[in-house]
Amino acid sequence: MDTSPRGLIVGFLFIALLATLVWTYLHGRKIIATEKTDAVFGNPERALGGYHWVIAGVSTVLLFWLFFSWDAARSYFPRAANELCQVAKVTSALNPIRSAFPIETRLLRGTQLLARDARQLDDLEAQLETLSVSDADRAELQNSVDTLRTMLVSMASTDNLGDDTKAAISDVANQIKTVTANLSSANYPENIDSAEMEAGLAQPGWGRGTTEIPSLPASPRGFKFDAAATELQAIAQTFSGIRNTGPVFESNLAAVQAQLDVIEESPDVLDDEALDARDRFVKNLGKIAKRIDDGKLFPAQALNPIEDAVIGIEQAKRDEQGGLLWIDRLAMPSGTIVAGNTACSEQGSGRWLPKPSDTVATLARIANPNIGYKNIPLLWYEMRPAGELLAMIIPDWVADLVPGDYPRHDENGNVPDNFKSKVLNVATGDYSTFNLPVPIGHIWDSVVRVVIGLFLGILLGVPLGLFMGLSRFAKGFFDPMIELYRPVPPLAWAPLILTIFGIGDDGKIFLLFMVAFAIMVISARTGATGTQLSKIHAAHSLGASSRQIIRRVILPNSLPEILTGIRIAIGVCWGTLVAAEMLAGTTGIGFVENVARKQSDYETIWMTIILLGLLGLIFDLIMRWVINRTIPWRGKG
Repeated sequence: MDTSPRGLIVGFLFIALLATLVWTYLHGRKIIATEKTDAVFGNPERALGGYHWVIAGVSTVLLFWLFFSWDAARSYFPRAANELCQVAKVTSALNPIRSAFPIETRLLRGTQLLARDARQLDDLEAQLETLSVSDADRAELQNSVDTLRTMLVSMASTDNLGDDTKAAISDVANQIKTVTANLSSANYPENIDSAEMEAGLAQPGWGRGTTEIPSLPASPRGFKFDAAATELQAIAQTFSGIRNTGPVFESNLAAVQAQLDVIEESPDVLDDEALDARDRFVKNLGKIAKRIDDGKLFPAQALNPIEDAVIGIEQAKRDEQGGLLWIDRLAMPSGTIVAGNTACSEQGSGRWLPKPSDTVATLARIANPNIGYKNIPLLWYEMRPAGELLAMIIPDWVADLVPGDYPRHDENGNVPDNFKSKVLNVATGDYSTFNLPVPIGHIWDSVVRVVIGLFLGILLGVPLGLFMGLSRFAKGFFDPMIELYRPVPPLAWAPLILTIFGIGDDGKIFLLFMVAFAIMVISARTGATGTQLSKIHAAHSLGASSRQIIRRVILPNSLPEILTGIRIAIGVCWGTLVAAEMLAGTTGIGFVENVARKQSDYETIWMTIILLGLLGLIFDLIMRWVINRTIPWRGKG
């Protein structure tokens, strides 16, 4: 168990979430068994309440996150990562040898090489019939193809396997068996240097330092696998140097090279196109000859001793892992720990799904107003003069309406004030006043952009939508315009709008307005056209005016559609804003995610995703409250 504060919190939280999930299930079953209700199936009243299921859903999500991000594994098995790192070193050292055998693949590597080269030789032989060369050159090329086939056949034959090659194969197999015996021994390695052990223990814990998983062994089992990996690396180099070449092989290879040289120097071709075709043919033959020259094709049964030795050490590796193997399989799902050149790392869901504790720590660090992100806080405040805030509301041209001229400096260099200049000072905020706290930060900038764009979309879209639902002219005149740009994805407009307005807030707000405007027009129009005709006739029969019918009948009937459209527009606006901020922006949540993406900062990326989800949830809860307060008649006739 990780005894650090973060590890203890994660361990306790995992158990608490499991207990909560069990309790909510049992509590829910109890309520279902004892609840008395007259609501029939389909009645919305049946969906009210049930907050214990909200707790169950949140607990399930957090449990999956803790489990698949390996945060729970890091809390309960903090030493497992370092030991699995040493196991991964053995796997990495064995890979050059294992890849030659059908352990993780279906075919022996030699079988694959033979089939590939033979197929390519067949293709070249078929091309030879259409090649524009002289009969002498054609015969030489055919002879080269036949010689390469003979080389493949000779390499696949046990009779041509040299004694030195046999001895090298046997030696590698015996070396692997020796490592296997050592790995199964309780006294391996014989002497663990105390200084090395202290160096391993002095490393930062799993995920606690700049290195994801420190690579120095820090336990007796870790030292065992580390020592085996060192020996296997040397054995793998020896295995890679074994080549199946003998006298027959060398003579055939020399003959092919001589034939190709003669053909390359032959001038007997028809034209440049034929010359290029012949050169490509000779080049392809040379590639096959070079691959065969690697000498990696062995008789099918020749490497059986090494294959048996590899299978044996794999079994010993599994046996020596013991419970560590089950930790890897059960507590670290969707991947494992792999060894690189200088360090070990998580692969699978633990790689791209940051741990909740790391994400929260990143959020806490960036939320610190003294740190922020790119020297801008996530959400904070600063003291600004009240006059400066007021100047944002008052346009400067108000001062131009005041009679008279603006003051000019006199001969003594003084600038006298008059009423017109004082009005200008008020309009521009150029006067002393008290300070007020003003929100700032990435989150605030994004929220302001969404709110302004959404507000403008509602302000202009709802009246137009109602007008289109009531007027044949409005529907015919505006409908083609709205429907022309509404299906276009917002991101398709983004480059054009950002080019026109720049990377400031104006372009982003206008883009959000376009998104919200179309949604609100459609929602308001649908609500207006969906008004029951009987209600309109009843209002007319009671003597209601057109204005009263709109205010008392059509607008209340349209409110459910309008408010639903606002909920939809909020979600679309958030998605559009983040994309716009990623394309061009210096602040905002999308800007933070874009920078984090370029730096592969997964914790920050997931932090922005969570922030967006929370902000969207807050906006949606506000809209639910507004809907419940403003249209309590919804769904009741």
